[in-house]
Amino acid sequence: MGGARQRRSLGLLLLLSSGQLPALAGPDPVTAIALPAAPPPIGLPALQRQISCPLLQQRVRSVLGPEASVWSVSVADAQGRLLADVNGLQPRIPASNQKLVSTALALDRLGPDYALTTRLWRRPDGSLRLTGEGDPDFNISQLRRFAMLALGRGGSSSGQPTLQPIQIQLVEEPQQRWWPAGWEGADRAEAYGAPITRLALTSNAQGMAVSNPPSRLQRLLDQEIKRQGGAASISLLPSISAPSPDLSNDVLLHEERSIGMHGLLSLANTESHNFTAEVLLRQAAGSWDLQQARLRAMQWLSMQGIPMEGVRVVDGSGLDRGNRLTSRALAALLLRMAQHPLANHYVASMAIAGQRGTLRHLWQNSQLDGKFYGKTGTISGVRSISGVLISPDGPRYISMISNGASSPNSTIGSLLRQAQTAGLCPAS
Repeated sequence: MGGARQRRSLGLLLLLSSGQLPALAGPDPVTAIALPAAPPPIGLPALQRQISCPLLQQRVRSVLGPEASVWSVSVADAQGRLLADVNGLQPRIPASNQKLVSTALALDRLGPDYALTTRLWRRPDGSLRLTGEGDPDFNISQLRRFAMLALGRGGSSSGQPTLQPIQIQLVEEPQQRWWPAGWEGADRAEAYGAPITRLALTSNAQGMAVSNPPSRLQRLLDQEIKRQGGAASISLLPSISAPSPDLSNDVLLHEERSIGMHGLLSLANTESHNFTAEVLLRQAAGSWDLQQARLRAMQWLSMQGIPMEGVRVVDGSGLDRGNRLTSRALAALLLRMAQHPLANHYVASMAIAGQRGTLRHLWQNSQLDGKFYGKTGTISGVRSISGVLISPDGPRYISMISNGASSPNSTIGSLLRQAQTAGLCPAS
């Protein structure tokens, strides 16, 4: 994604950031790796509480006016100074700003070269297994390749098609795990609220959500095998524990890989794709048990030095209204990721004001065009936006969350312009 203008903007952002990022060797493309330890938290992640830019603080309060009580706003600089803060420790529903947590965790735990895989295995008894990790772009063409390979190797070491029906197991999550408990019924019917499964064709959406993805996959795979002149008996194998079923004696016949981590992060942050964010949370946490995954995400946040007062991770996408984040926590997370060895990957995954993703139609041909890399969030009654703002005085790590504001979009634009004002908060 992006072009010359985007690359120039990103280069400017990295130039303004403090320090040079070390080059890292690429990890194994399939398994998660232990990345080099990031530098210790400084400034805001260490809970700096004193507001250091009274002029910006005054302007932020003026912009918020009588609606200040429904807003949380925090602004920090690259040195970790808390430039302005209004209700920064007030927990609020973050909407899709929750994805900033999931993507940060995924980048840190899985590395920049990680890809989600869908694999076909031959078992010792000659039957086949299909396993997946929730590739959001897995499609019919890839399913056809699996059908062809199954026909050619279904229990026969010679590679010749078998005359007997092929036995295929689909390893899938049980239905009670397909949706986070707090997702409302109306949302579950929409494409953006499609069920979260390991084997998902086109992210389990066809205009609207696919209500029973394993049944659809069984039907389409069976049809494709018949079209190619074969027959199959396809069954479901629930994956009810954190690790996958024992595959130690199975032979890997074929795998299809998703787009790389940069593409996955961009789907979640630039395009705000709920399915991808949910899968990234589960894969990064090492468990498709959402209770375990969100607990590990909370533990990871705490380890980064993020202020955790009132923070509650419930899902990976922000569609669940049970999530709670503070603007102080999000600003701290943005600053923490700016210090990470893979900081450029994180920033490059975000939408860009006036140019890309959910921000492409906002602030075009204005002073903010190309100068704000951020993540938007919108559900009924909630408007949030957090990201990195390029200002003449250096980068600003800013988070704004409103729960019940009357005209949040105009307020957000005004706050960003104030935070970008030259000379208002000079470096110490």
